[in-house]
Amino acid sequence: MQPLKERFTPRSYPDHIEEKIQQFNTQGYLLPPCHVLRTPEQIEGIRESGRINTLLLDYLSEHIREGISTAEIDRLAYEFTLSHGAIPAPLHYEGFPASICTSINEVVCHGIPSEQEILREGDIMNVDVSTLYNGYYSDASRMFLIGDVAPEVKKLVRVAKECLQIGIEAAQPWAQLGDIGAAIQAHAEKHHYGVVRDLCGHGVGLKFHEAPDVEHFGTPHTGLLIVPGMTFTIEPMINLGTWEVYTDAADGWTVRTDDDLPSAQWEHTLLITEKGNEILTY
Repeated sequence: MQPLKERFTPRSYPDHIEEKIQQFNTQGYLLPPCHVLRTPEQIEGIRESGRINTLLLDYLSEHIREGISTAEIDRLAYEFTLSHGAIPAPLHYEGFPASICTSINEVVCHGIPSEQEILREGDIMNVDVSTLYNGYYSDASRMFLIGDVAPEVKKLVRVAKECLQIGIEAAQPWAQLGDIGAAIQAHAEKHHYGVVRDLCGHGVGLKFHEAPDVEHFGTPHTGLLIVPGMTFTIEPMINLGTWEVYTDAADGWTVRTDDDLPSAQWEHTLLITEKGNEILTY
């Protein structure tokens, strides 16, 4: 049992929620730290950040096409974000040199936009955008298919999106984080895909990356208790082949599949509510 007073403050919740937390605490569940549980004011701030983040992805969707460079997509994202009074959260984050991540084909995540990187027929690309607005963060990504994409790669993209949806369905109040990972892993491996284990979803809202880690593989009924007021991302990275990846030594950021086969990823920021969850980046 954890000392409850170190995890939660009485003012955080109505009495019935505090009582439920106490029940889980006495049963020995692993509780989240109180600083990751949002106040109503914080939730509104994160929700507004998520609204701008979604508008940005919608805007980029109108411009992503064969022949455009990823650097041009990055410029569009930078200009759009600033025009909405926000800041691209990735820019200069731990030295990252761009406003968004553009990850093509075998690049799993953290791809750096480049003038030399031109979208071609048959490519798939993940665009990961994160917005800082009035001190609040949101984070989401989408996949884009360029022209005629091979059927087996189209299927990978579809199943990766299903994995996100299944993970969201598992992210219920009073469930556990292991339930999310287990559900995603089971669906991906049913299709003989690899689930990346070296990277994960994360808390987001007051910081770009914060507790908890949200893994996309795992065991049901294990891990941190999911409590109303938490905000975090689910962002499964699903590989056509092996789950194993490596970080490109040339730039220290770009993560690639070990076998050079394609990878697909979708991401949303969620708020856990008393009745279920709310997607803040629709």
